[in-house]
Amino acid sequence: MHHFHSEIYPEENTQFIERKSGTFRRLIVDLLETVVLSLILFLGINTISARIRIESISMQPTLHAGDYVIVNKLAYKLDAPDRGDVIIFHYPPDPKREPYIKRIIGLPGDTVTVANGQVLINGTPIYEPYISSPPAYQGKWLIPEGALFVLGDNRNSSSDSHSWGMVPISFVIGKAEVVYWPPSEWKMLGESTAVAAEP
Repeated sequence: MHHFHSEIYPEENTQFIERKSGTFRRLIVDLLETVVLSLILFLGINTISARIRIESISMQPTLHAGDYVIVNKLAYKLDAPDRGDVIIFHYPPDPKREPYIKRIIGLPGDTVTVANGQVLINGTPIYEPYISSPPAYQGKWLIPEGALFVLGDNRNSSSDSHSWGMVPISFVIGKAEVVYWPPSEWKMLGESTAVAAEP
């Protein structure tokens, strides 16, 4: 009569339990890696960009109240501001208020003149296909170093440089790049369309 030893079965069960616990441990590690990577990506994206909801009509027809815009916070760390850029910035008279969004018209050293419904930079009229209507106001401004002159595209319904002055470049949060919501309004905002003579 042969006697069969059953020692192999407990060993197999042990291996099965070890395999099962190893798989569970691997699942937890994978899950933690995914969460950490997602957190790093989220923080990284928030460091270089912001998502802003437009609250006013001052940039119509380019931007409407309720539009959502992606802002590139690194744009001016790598490059200088340019005429025609749409920027987000701290409101100069009260930086603690909600940020403003306007279009850069004048750069440091420029002379901006608004007369007879037209904007001139250093005496040269600029082409502005983006405005809702010509400005009904007049004025002349010399832009100092370290500052920008900004106007809303809805010229006659915009609180901007023509009423409260320059935007220090240090107040600029970033450059508005894309309208991403609602889908019907999707568009790139990166192209500069304010064409004027250099100072």
